[in-house]
This record gives sequence, structure tokens and C-alpha cells, in this order.
Amino acid sequence: MRFDRTSSAAFAKVAESYERRRPSYKPELVAWVVERLGIVPETTIVDVGAGTGKLTRQLVPTGARVIAVEPLDEMRAQLQAVVPGAEVLAGSAEELPLPDASADVITAAAAIHWFDLDRALPEFHRVLRPGGALAVFSQGRDLRNDPLQAAVQEIVGGYLPDLDELGGWRGKLEASPLFGPPETVDMEFEQLLDAEGLAERMGTVSYIARLADGEQAEVLARIRELGEAQPESPFPFRYQTHVRVQSRL
Repeated sequence: MRFDRTSSAAFAKVAESYERRRPSYKPELVAWVVERLGIVPETTIVDVGAGTGKLTRQLVPTGARVIAVEPLDEMRAQLQAVVPGAEVLAGSAEELPLPDASADVITAAAAIHWFDLDRALPEFHRVLRPGGALAVFSQGRDLRNDPLQAAVQEIVGGYLPDLDELGGWRGKLEASPLFGPPETVDMEFEQLLDAEGLAERMGTVSYIARLADGEQAEVLARIRELGEAQPESPFPFRYQTHVRVQSRL
């Protein structure tokens, strides 16, 4: 579960903010995966932990059959509204609602750190056909090269897990006997935001979204002030985007 839920209405609001303010993925990175994996209209792609479909919508134009799997009702509602070209199913990485050997590609975007990989990786292996592959997209905030990102981290860092903990999935995936060695590509990416957009963007981080209302409002007010202090608006909010492809063994 990504958020501590208080009410359906409150969580629907988070899902709406997620759709408005979470960035999509750099088109060149998606194009690399499409070319590397030979995705064509006959391909079946399963986008796991799809959220509101930030990656899903970038896969639909390939003409492939795209199945988005998402456990949260409110996220699925947003996804169905904005990505009509995808099939949308309720389900989780650990229990995919799909038969054996039914997919050519499984994708996971900004979600794999939530998965129980001890259960999810065998499930991915089950659903992928022989010769299939797993493609994982991760979009980290660029704390080293972007002063604004570093300033935001000063505000929110105490609420977030250690970065090594968030990235622990990499070692587990590389050590899995079910998948081959990774091929990786890294690219820089930036999202243009204004002060309100910056605050709303950070409010979609689960560790901030689940704070008590008063504490959350204080954190987001400080972030909004950072945005208002920028010399221009909109301003860039920079990311380091990483993708890895690993073949099913």
C-alpha cells in the first residue's frame, strides 16, 4: 500500500494531484525500450503498478496491446479516464490477474520500490513468455545538480526513507536467477512547474501525503515559498531518469 488511507474522497484528491503533477518519462528513453525489446503491434505489454498511467499512455502509441495493472481504485479511475487505449485491471505485482506466459514485456515505472520482490519476481517470470523481458523505469530527483531539488530535500528529507533503502530493489533484481543481467540507460529530464505546482508535486510523495493535515500543510507551505523565490516561473525541476531491461531466463 502506498498511502495510509483516511477516506476515499481524500485519496481521490491525491490521485488527481498525482495525475496533474507527476511527470511522464523522457520520450527518448521510452523509444530506446521500444526499439531494444522489439515492441510492435503484436506485442503484449503489462504495465504493473501503473498508477494514473504516466508510462502506460506512452506505450499505447506503439500499437501494442497494453494492459495496465493497478491495485488502487482511485488511481485506476484516473487511468481509465486519461488512457482509454489501455486495458485496465485491478491487481498487484505480487498477484497479477493474468495467465501464465501471456505477456511479452512487463514494465514497472516509479513503483518497483513498493513491490515485495520475493513474490513479484516469480510472478513476473510466470506471466512473461519465454524470450520476454522486464523493463524498469525509475525517475529520481536530481539532488546533486539541481539547487532547487537540494533545497526541497532539506525540507522533506526527514520524512523520507534513506535513498539506499528506496533503491534496494536494484540489488535484488540483479541477484535474481529468474532474469538476466541488466542493460541500462540514464538520461536527464526536467519538469516545468510554478510554485503551486511544486507544492502539489511534492504532496504526491506518499510519505508527505500521509502526514497529519497540519504538518503536511506546513511542509507544503515551505515548499511553495521555495517556488515563489525562484527567479522565473515556470522553473525547471530536474530528474535523473534510469531504465533497465532484463530478459526472462
